[in-house]
Amino acid sequence: MQVIVRDNNVEQALRVLKKRMQREGIFREMRARSSYEKPSERRVREEAEAVRRHRKLVKKQMQREGLLPMPKKAVRPR
Repeated sequence: MQVIVRDNNVEQALRVLKKRMQREGIFREMRARSSYEKPSERRVREEAEAVRRHRKLVKKQMQREGLLPMPKKAVRPR
């Protein structure tokens, strides 16, 4: 993974890097690999993640079809 530092602005480059790593799931993977996880615990965790992903997908589909209200867009002041 590569981030370009512009105008010697290292803080901004670090923010961008952390955001990219978060999106890729690197922090979650590092935490998971820091200690041993029993196969039964791993199976339970993966099933829970699959359920969460499925619920999120169903919710988005229902929003697109108009069965649920769309989420409010956050207005950020500049």
